[in-house]
Amino acid sequence: MERFRFEKDRRRYLVGRGLLRLLLARYLAVSPKDLRFETTAAGKPHLASGQRQLQFNLAHSGEYVLIAIADGRAVGIDVEEVRDDFDAGELAAHFFSSDEQRELEALTGRPKIEAFFECWTRKEAYVKARGEGLSLPLDQFDVSLRPGEPARLIATRPDPAEARRWQLSGLHVADGYKAALAVEGQGCTLRFWNCPGELAR
Repeated sequence: MERFRFEKDRRRYLVGRGLLRLLLARYLAVSPKDLRFETTAAGKPHLASGQRQLQFNLAHSGEYVLIAIADGRAVGIDVEEVRDDFDAGELAAHFFSSDEQRELEALTGRPKIEAFFECWTRKEAYVKARGEGLSLPLDQFDVSLRPGEPARLIATRPDPAEARRWQLSGLHVADGYKAALAVEGQGCTLRFWNCPGELAR
């Protein structure tokens, strides 16, 4: 928490972790203080061995904190506040696949910015679900990105079959935000809950 420069960011971080602990404890029917966490070699946190292995992930941006919890499936979530104070094409050239770059360059103005964040959140959600951190390059897989196009993991390299193992969903959080969820396996049921915004202020 102390890594954040601004108090509102430190508070949002604390609220997010507190809510995550409360939600996991409710699913597991235990006291929040009894939960124990470990991290993988790549730094992804998970419940310590000996506890029911719910999978979880957390993301925050701007005024929102998103938490994803899954039973027996890897899960990743990302949210970003849409802004236009950067060169989308330049960043895409460093992180997106060649196909994604071509899709993005076909757009201009606001649709291009929207597409950039559609792509970024979908890629981040997938990387976070895989739990491999920076060892999984963002240009080694393709996601859909055009505004209004359903979220989809299109291709994975070097193993093309990997793409079929994941379900990718776009999430509507609020105007001015993009968010995505990646879940291992197909055919899962998604349920959504909103917590009062006052908790994060």
